[in-house]
Amino acid sequence: MFKGQPKGLYALALANTGERFGYYTMLAIFLLFLQAKFGFSASAAGQFYAIFLAAVYFMPVVGGWLADRIGFGKCVVTGICVMFVGYVCLAIPTDAFASRGFALTLMIGALLLIAVGTGLFKGNLQVMCGNLYDDPRYGTKRDSGFSLFYMAINLGSMFAPTAATALTNSHLAKAGLIYKADIPALAHQCINGTLADPSALQTLQAAMPGAQAQGMGLEEFSHFYITNLSTAYNLGFAVACVSLIFSIAIYFGFRSWFKHTDVNAKSAAASGEKVAELTPKQTKDRIVALIFVFAVVIFFWMAFHQNGSSLTYFARDYTQAEVSGITRIGFNIWALFLIAVSIYTLFGTFQSETAKAKSICGLATAALWAGAFALYKGMAGTISILPQQFQQFNPFFVVALTPISMAIFGALANKGKEPSAPKKIGLGMFVAGVGYLIMLLASKGQPAPSELVNAGGVSPDPVVPAYLIGTYLVLTFAELLLSPMGISFVSKVAPPKYKGLMMGCWFAATAIGNYLSSIPSMLWENVPLWANWTILMALCAVAGLVMFSMLRKLEAATAE
Repeated sequence: MFKGQPKGLYALALANTGERFGYYTMLAIFLLFLQAKFGFSASAAGQFYAIFLAAVYFMPVVGGWLADRIGFGKCVVTGICVMFVGYVCLAIPTDAFASRGFALTLMIGALLLIAVGTGLFKGNLQVMCGNLYDDPRYGTKRDSGFSLFYMAINLGSMFAPTAATALTNSHLAKAGLIYKADIPALAHQCINGTLADPSALQTLQAAMPGAQAQGMGLEEFSHFYITNLSTAYNLGFAVACVSLIFSIAIYFGFRSWFKHTDVNAKSAAASGEKVAELTPKQTKDRIVALIFVFAVVIFFWMAFHQNGSSLTYFARDYTQAEVSGITRIGFNIWALFLIAVSIYTLFGTFQSETAKAKSICGLATAALWAGAFALYKGMAGTISILPQQFQQFNPFFVVALTPISMAIFGALANKGKEPSAPKKIGLGMFVAGVGYLIMLLASKGQPAPSELVNAGGVSPDPVVPAYLIGTYLVLTFAELLLSPMGISFVSKVAPPKYKGLMMGCWFAATAIGNYLSSIPSMLWENVPLWANWTILMALCAVAGLVMFSMLRKLEAATAE
């Protein structure tokens, strides 16, 4: 699967891996941070989360337009620097009570810098990756190359929730505190003078063994708890600063591998290079086809990005906080990492060209499985889990399933039966709908979120984690059909003069979908659980049907 790829792919992919690790470490705890520090409701936090995601994915339109004029490399480097300043500002601890206005202003300014920096960096780095495959030697490797690029991104994302969780737990433990999902809301109610439920008081008191020894009252402890939890989240945001240093080191350290891709139509023409010319009709047809694809995938991103909002709420309020049996291996990130790597060595066992290489890969696979089993056996029989830890399953499944996906489509391509990119996108929409069918089953018999107030904030009969894990697995199948293929499609079909802008528009579609992802959060406390999942299922199904209805026109407009 790695054979025949340009070496510039690996440098660009690793540069993106570092940036994504920091971003997803921040994102894993961002919604929880908003509720813990500022006492936002689920609806308000979901709105904030969606607006930020929309800004992050809309700014590549501006970044792409700019790169088409001044160059992709300049925008990438500037973007990393701007993001770094934003993460530094986000990592600064502030007092949400004594200086709430300043704390909110600093946070909003930090988020704006992160969004602008991402807009300059993300899309343009991927355009440079796509430019590697304009070389005829690599032209047939474009889709598989972007699958590997996407896998590398998710390798960084996979470790993000664990990093965020480890920092949160470590900082709270030093302060003599424990984390429970309902404590931040109770602490804010105590500070605001609205905490009256005796059982809620007992819950709050149970979280303060260290504070009780210091003779703190409940209100004083509430301030103490919120301050320490917020600072723990700030440490998680600081991780992004370190990861960006890694990204910039990779980018400049291996720049010679991909420097030739830092060329747009304007600079190519100025240097006398031949630029592929399209007729006005071809240009129009391609742009129209791309815009139609962008419109359809909006609904995928709306459904997919529930991982940081409604699916996180479900993990917190409706899913068991402890896990036992074989399922607990999924909450050991190092065991997951060994399993993911073993998929690649297992493929190497069958795909290697020499007996020696096959033997080495086979032994490596056995060693990796043995290591994962040893980690599993070393875990406690029952372990506690946090809501954000479920977010590590999606990137794990991306990393683990990428070689399987590549093998399937490679075999189909050899037979001349590989689906076109638009067809894969349509299939991805239907698969995403199946993911929310699992959530519909998980929610059967569960009280509506509005009823949890009378149940201590969590379901009296929480479901097993397998439901959420299964949902993430199915959504990942959909993502592999849609996201890397979509990016590859844009890099191939976009007219040369508008490569940066078109890649930016792909992310703009993501931005709109990300903003619309707030709708389930807005409805969370107002409708039964099944209503949210049914809406998402229906939107995915309708978008898939529309995609297939336009399939012939799309394939004709984007043919070579």
